[in-house]
Amino acid sequence: MNQLGYPTSLEQMKSRMAQIDSNPDYLTLVAEVKGKVAGMIGLTKGYYYEMDGCYVRIVALVVDSAFRKLGVGHELVSEAERWAGHIGATGIGLNSGNREERLQAHAFYRKRGYVAKSTGFAKSLDSNGERETYHDPLQK
Repeated sequence: MNQLGYPTSLEQMKSRMAQIDSNPDYLTLVAEVKGKVAGMIGLTKGYYYEMDGCYVRIVALVVDSAFRKLGVGHELVSEAERWAGHIGATGIGLNSGNREERLQAHAFYRKRGYVAKSTGFAKSLDSNGERETYHDPLQK
């Protein structure tokens, strides 16, 4: 995750992976080259609100800088697409940052047949708990 611009300790990654691995709608694939981790892709299965069926979302894709331009990313995305087909997904998508350092990634996705379809929005929530009171609609 460090090479994606997200500083992460080994302990943090272990904790995250424990949560992810316990969820059957997530899949993590790791690529190895000569016994070394060359890259990984994290996937999740989701369901459409607007139509029947499911989709796969690429949540994370990283290839170690030492292994870029060797087809590792291509193979990881191909495996993701195979898994999507296997589970009956009708689409696969991802978000990629609108930063200059992501332009090569955007070209990679376009070359694989992905098209830019929307603009994403995000909002960070306070970690100190200072939020509006949430009223669960399922609780009476």
